[in-house]
Amino acid sequence: MKTVQLGRTGEQVSQLALGCMIMGTATPEDEAVAILDRYAEAGGGFLDTADCYAWWERRGSRGGESEELIGRWLARTGRREDVFLATKGSAVPRDLDAVWAGGRPDWEVAYRTFSGAGAKTLREAIDGSLRRLGTDHVDLYYVHVDDRATPLEETLEALAGIVRAGKARHIGWSNARTWRLERIRQLCARHGWPAPVALQQQHSYLRRRAGLRHASIVDDEQLDYLEGHDDLTLVAYSPILKGIYDDPAKREGHGAMEPYGGPDAEARLAAVAEVAAEAGVTPNALVLAWLLRQTSPTVVPLIGPRTLQQYEAALPALDVKLTDEQFARLDTAGA
Repeated sequence: MKTVQLGRTGEQVSQLALGCMIMGTATPEDEAVAILDRYAEAGGGFLDTADCYAWWERRGSRGGESEELIGRWLARTGRREDVFLATKGSAVPRDLDAVWAGGRPDWEVAYRTFSGAGAKTLREAIDGSLRRLGTDHVDLYYVHVDDRATPLEETLEALAGIVRAGKARHIGWSNARTWRLERIRQLCARHGWPAPVALQQQHSYLRRRAGLRHASIVDDEQLDYLEGHDDLTLVAYSPILKGIYDDPAKREGHGAMEPYGGPDAEARLAAVAEVAAEAGVTPNALVLAWLLRQTSPTVVPLIGPRTLQQYEAALPALDVKLTDEQFARLDTAGA
C-alpha cells in the first residue's frame, strides 16, 4: 500500500484509511481483528475511530467499543508504532435516555444534544479515548461535529493545550462548512495555535444534487478551497456510499442515494459501470481507485467495512490502472 503526505506535516499516511466505527458492535471482535490484521499485512496503518462509536448499536452504551477493541488489538500485536491513529470527540449525546425514548435512536434528538467542543468536554474526551485505546497519545484528533454554540477560540485553545500536553500530535475537523475552516485557520494563525491538517467529510464519485444544503458532503466550493490549501488533506468517509455502486437494486430507495439522486448521478453511475467493466473490477472498487488517483486535492478514502468480505472487496482498488482517457471519461461524466 502506498502512502501520501498528510497536509504539509511531512507525515506519510496510508493512501487507504481503515474506518473502525462498528468494530466491536455490529462487527464482532473476531471478525474485526481479522480485518485489522489483514489491513496491517497489506501495509496499511491509518486507523480511524471516535469516542462515540457506536452508542447507537445498543441501548445503554455510551460508545467507546471501537476504541476499546483497537486498544486490545494494539496491545496484543505491539503495532502502536506502526499505526497512525486518529480519533474524534464532540459527538456523544448528553442525554441518551431522551435519544432512546422511542425505543430506537432518534437522530434529531442526538444531533441537538451532542456534547460539543467546549474546552472541558474535549479535555475529558481525549483522556477517555487515550484510556480506552491504551496509549499516551493519538496522532490525529478531530472535532467530530462542528459546534457553533461554542466559541471557536475556546475550542482551538483547548486543542492547542491537548497538543502541547503531547496527547495528540495533530488536529483535524469533520463535518464543517468551508467558511468555518477559513475562520479556524485565521484564528490559529493569529494566536499561534496548531491548525487542522485533515478535513474529514463525506466524499464520493457522485456529486450532491443541486440545491441541497449539507454541511458534511464536499461541494465544489470546498473542493476549490482544498485545492488552494494543500496543508489540509481530505479524508473521505463513505467513499462508496454503503456499496450502492455495485447494485442498482440496492440504490432504489436507499438513504445513501438521497443526497445524490438525479440526472447527474445517473450519468455518472453509467460511466462507472462502463469503465469498471473495461478495467475488470467492481464499480465500488473503481470508485475507490478514482478517489485514490485524485491529487488536487489529495484524497484519502476512508473505508468502513462491516465484514472481512467487504474489506477484501475493496483491496483490488489499490491495483487498478486507469488510462488517462478512462480517468477523463469519469471526470467529465454528468451535467
